[in-house]
Amino acid sequence: MKKRILAFLLTLTLLLCCGSFVALAEGEEEPRPDIVILFTSDVHCGIDQGFGYAGLEQIRDGLVAKGNVVILVDNGDNIQGEPIGTMTKGEALIDLMNAAGYEIAIPGNHEFDYGMDRFLELTKRAEFQYISANFNYNGELVFEPYVIKDLGGAKVAFVGVTTPKTLTSSTPRYFQDEEGNFVYGFFQDETGEGVYNAVQTAVDAAREDGAEYVVVMGHMGNEELCRPWTYADVIENTNGIDVFLDGHSHDTDQVVVKNKDGEDVPRSACGTKLGCVGYCRIASDGTITTGVYTWNNKDSAPALLGIDNDMSAAVDEAKATLDAKLKEVVAVTQVKLTINDPEAVDDNGKPIRMIRRAETNLGDLCADAYRDQSGADIAFVNGGGIRVNIEAGDITLNDILKVHPFGNSMCVIEVTGQQVLDALEWGARNVPNENGGFLQVSGLTYEIHTYIDNPCLTDENTLYAGIEGERRVKNVLVNGEPIDPEATYTLASHDYMLLNQGDGFNMFGGCKVLQERVKLDNQVLIDYITGTLGGSVGEEYDDPYGQGRIVIVEEAPEA
Repeated sequence: MKKRILAFLLTLTLLLCCGSFVALAEGEEEPRPDIVILFTSDVHCGIDQGFGYAGLEQIRDGLVAKGNVVILVDNGDNIQGEPIGTMTKGEALIDLMNAAGYEIAIPGNHEFDYGMDRFLELTKRAEFQYISANFNYNGELVFEPYVIKDLGGAKVAFVGVTTPKTLTSSTPRYFQDEEGNFVYGFFQDETGEGVYNAVQTAVDAAREDGAEYVVVMGHMGNEELCRPWTYADVIENTNGIDVFLDGHSHDTDQVVVKNKDGEDVPRSACGTKLGCVGYCRIASDGTITTGVYTWNNKDSAPALLGIDNDMSAAVDEAKATLDAKLKEVVAVTQVKLTINDPEAVDDNGKPIRMIRRAETNLGDLCADAYRDQSGADIAFVNGGGIRVNIEAGDITLNDILKVHPFGNSMCVIEVTGQQVLDALEWGARNVPNENGGFLQVSGLTYEIHTYIDNPCLTDENTLYAGIEGERRVKNVLVNGEPIDPEATYTLASHDYMLLNQGDGFNMFGGCKVLQERVKLDNQVLIDYITGTLGGSVGEEYDDPYGQGRIVIVEEAPEA
């Protein structure tokens, strides 16, 4: 036993004399630690969903404990998507990002949903840096195009880029001056060259500043509608990018794309709502790998695992603040806004729901909100998407959230008069019985002749399949003029109906999308009441049966 101890001590002495527990020769540098870039994208206020911010902190702490150098960044669309974003106009999310220790972020299209001034206010509240190589005001960049971080002795540059589709997937007027001229932009053009050149310029400048690695943080996505500005378009038309971390399309694809010199560039995305957390690892030998940590359970990681850390406490505090805000009075209504018939009751004495078969004042209000906030010619809201009354008196934020609880987002498309007529017919097919797709309208009036049988055809998937026989919908007027089936109109509603064929409305396929998922339906209503109406719903909405936009004709006119 003594011999073994003496042998160990001798070996230890030799190692110490050689300075070599770490197997380094004299003068040799210690190897760099691995660098891990943790990235999130399209969180959309999902602060306690998926991994949640508490789970994100656990991931980072675990990586740091293993000797990695870790930096946390975000690829946009963080501050919109749930009531906590709407109620605080993004502030609660910025505060949570500060608490989480984010160092860099880029704007996604939904960062602008509370208005340009508000977004710029939030960037000043942020304790992390916003960057963008293409977000500009009259040609001048609003943020620095890139930032270089010294990570474990390596200079890593981060370059930001945001899709020009933002101009239509947020509210266009937020990017315009008072005369309607676009003054904010993203170097958009039909070829994509403006964006490619902006990214290339930033990449080249970062290299000149000594960057060993260049990481592009993009909110570009892979959707066909985003061409010529998808992540693939950018990579294929640039060089010098080592890795492209992407967002916008909510995918989790891990792919490799050839740049314009034929070199491989990995592209990584991490989904939405913190269901995944993305990573890019730069190993000590320079090897770059990307991937995602994935949480597939229906219960969030913080809830299932009982995670208790600084971020779980911060999230709990934010949710408590939200609960208090939901009770805040934001407006007043002089009249009761209803989904029910104000007089008729069923056999059990319960109010009879009217919103899915006839016009109501709350239906008018909701449709007017869509048309006002979008600037469209016409607006539709399906009766099934308007859920509760608003009583006369004070209106709280919670009251409005209960009216539109589904989280649909406002869109505007270009349609023909014929498509409008088909949609009205489809929505009216069950009257006098209920239909969740019954259309409350703004900018338009119409009659439903219920003595005529429903002429709508339905396909095997219960979607609209055409008209056979006499139409029930007649005398349609757009802003007081007879609708022209051949004319083009702008139509506002939500993505559920216009983009996703909700309630069977498939007649809008292929329509040009002018504004895509601009802001949540409840925010549309909040902004209309508190902004356009000055915080008070008045006598123009005093008739519970509405303003005469939808007339039910039960008997055929005499010849």
